[in-house]
Amino acid sequence: MDLQVAHLRTLQAIARHGSFSRAAQALNLTQPAVSMQVRHLEQALGLPLLERVGKRAFPTRAGQLLLAHADRALRELEAGVERVQQLRGVVAGRVRLGTSASISIYLLPPALRRFRVRYPETEIVIVTGNAAEITRAVVANTLDVGIVSLPVRERELAVTALHRDELVAIGPPDRRWPRRRATAAELAKEPLILFEQGATLRRVIDDWFQRGGAAPALPMELGNTEAIKKLVEAGLGLSVTSWFAAKPEVRARRLSAVKLAPPLFRQIGIVLRRDKPKTPVLDAFLGTLDDLRRSLG
Repeated sequence: MDLQVAHLRTLQAIARHGSFSRAAQALNLTQPAVSMQVRHLEQALGLPLLERVGKRAFPTRAGQLLLAHADRALRELEAGVERVQQLRGVVAGRVRLGTSASISIYLLPPALRRFRVRYPETEIVIVTGNAAEITRAVVANTLDVGIVSLPVRERELAVTALHRDELVAIGPPDRRWPRRRATAAELAKEPLILFEQGATLRRVIDDWFQRGGAAPALPMELGNTEAIKKLVEAGLGLSVTSWFAAKPEVRARRLSAVKLAPPLFRQIGIVLRRDKPKTPVLDAFLGTLDDLRRSLG
């Protein structure tokens, strides 16, 4: 039976993104090409591999079985290619990275750019999600490495500190802050726009309010830092967020910001399985993250 590697990668992408269109975008293919590749796989195997529900796509039982074996086979194939390239003195291969949208936007681009320039025959696949989703995927070995808010509780994971991130209060550009630092009691009196419940960042913020003896009254909740900043900029409320995420808008005077009293930090770390086999491309990527850690101070 002729099962093409490209078709299996397409099936993986659809299962990962839950969408034909998003998979096509990630693979730089047209949506008809993605559909055709799946159709060829299904015709070869004689069973449907994906089920469409609205605009979403989910693996069928047959699709799950095939993906489980395909994931292992493709990892072995990638490892073999990496070893052959190593004989040529070339670092090549794929790194599957999981992190949050804000970290991928504000912290990682310089490091990713340096990595690609230094190792042009490598590929980085970035999957975004919350810390719990990313750590589960690293434990399951569907991601090689994660960059997430700490702490994580999975015993299978080794954790390395990357950055101590300070959180600040942000408001619209014309906001007049009564003091140089904002307290929990002061912020709790204002309309607030906070990250959604369940996220590690939200737990850190809620703990800070609790220690300050205050509780936000029915804050607006969103799952996207960019959306939160836009609503704050429009004057719909205040928020608490990472300084590295707010810094561009504060410097452009589209937002105002003050530090918190007492100061609030979250630790961002690098996670990977303790038993993760080291490959040249993974070692090179971890070295780039170590350079990033030093540059962040």
